[in-house]
Amino acid sequence: MPFRIGFTGDVMLGRVVDDRQRSRSVAAVWGTVLERLRSLDGLVINLECVLSTRGREWQRTHRPFHFRADPDWAVPALERVDVDICALANNHVLDYEDVALRDTLAALDAAGIAHAGAGETIGEAFEPAIRTVGGSNAGDGEPKPNADSDSGLDVAVVSVTDNTPEYAADEDSPGTARIEMDVNDSDSRRLVSDSLERARETEPDLLVASLHWGPNMVTEPPESFREFGRWLVEEGVDTVHGHSAHVFQGIEIHEGSPIIYDAGDFVDDYRVDDELRNDRSFLFVLTVASDGQPTELRLQPTEIHDCAVHEASQAAAAWSRERMRELSAPFGTDFDRDGDALVCSLET
Repeated sequence: MPFRIGFTGDVMLGRVVDDRQRSRSVAAVWGTVLERLRSLDGLVINLECVLSTRGREWQRTHRPFHFRADPDWAVPALERVDVDICALANNHVLDYEDVALRDTLAALDAAGIAHAGAGETIGEAFEPAIRTVGGSNAGDGEPKPNADSDSGLDVAVVSVTDNTPEYAADEDSPGTARIEMDVNDSDSRRLVSDSLERARETEPDLLVASLHWGPNMVTEPPESFREFGRWLVEEGVDTVHGHSAHVFQGIEIHEGSPIIYDAGDFVDDYRVDDELRNDRSFLFVLTVASDGQPTELRLQPTEIHDCAVHEASQAAAAWSRERMRELSAPFGTDFDRDGDALVCSLET
């Protein structure tokens, strides 16, 4: 029986989202997407905030935005949709200094949610997240759709970013797994290769690279990112999960593996650009055979309003489908239509 693994763009639970959640149910942040998320065998997100009530805003360098959510509601919200792995290599994990990052790591560990991309040292930051999804041995929550399968699917996620150099971990200080997204940068290539090797040592069925790369509100990846994404696939990565731009970008299929250049935003309180529509994106659902081979990528349109994620309206879904086709066409990627969703076959 195949497994269905969901990937989302930025999940930012701080600021106005945090305020709103204090007076509504834990599940409200997931809107009408709640049951769709719960139906998945696994879920990987980019957590674009810290989970803490402590710390002070980072002031060592100029940072215009600081994102923090109260773990008393945020952790139960993540548990409510069975988040399996959080990518933490991004430009907000030190927004409230070291103490809030440590609180985030502790809160996720206590909830049994795997994480990668940030840690107490550079070694910990580059440590892959390992999680078995689906099957009767997966997780600690309610049975997943594949609960009749004993072993589940072993997923490994390596999380890195090219954002915010001052947030980078080193040998003695906590922070992010930061690199240059450049195949010609030998240090970055070595760090990523070492992290991928640590992931491969666990013999995962599915190997994912989750990348927080590039500037905001950019609709197309630069050639250097395309080269880096293809290099990752050639190094054995089964799926590239990109995010950072706040708007979704096109999808490329390289050697049968999807490169999601940017998954856009999934839930936040951001101002909406009327042209780029950063409030619209997709839930990206990867179907994986029991042998670990990805067979299909399904894009279910979503939109953000009232500080929650929802199934996209008919008009918003049509806009997102057309836009994704347009952005993916230069990569030679074709989609079929299935209801509101776009579907890309990965089988050769």
